[in-house]
Amino acid sequence: MESITGVSLGVFLGLTCFIAGFCAYMTGQALASTWRPMWQLFPYMVLLGLADRFLSFALFDGPLLSLQAYIVDTAVLVLIAVLSFMATRASKMVAQYPWQYQRAGLFSWKEINE
Repeated sequence: MESITGVSLGVFLGLTCFIAGFCAYMTGQALASTWRPMWQLFPYMVLLGLADRFLSFALFDGPLLSLQAYIVDTAVLVLIAVLSFMATRASKMVAQYPWQYQRAGLFSWKEINE
């Protein structure tokens, strides 16, 4: 794992998955709660990936300018943000339009056939 991300597995899990992942989760939830389109997640995750790279460099002596590590970190953050966005959007659709939609899983909804 260290050859891919430039930091140990513990640092990757702790910093990228938990700390920056929580930020990504909250970003996805905030954008879905305010009915914004999903594409707006991506610029935020690019910036969060840069911040995550800087923190791993500054705190744990990871490589700052590693494109491969940046891509891996940002991909993990995008995945977390998109999943959070989809789950929140499904909850909002069912709560906002209970006469028209019902839950069809964690990330989706379906029309009620009467």
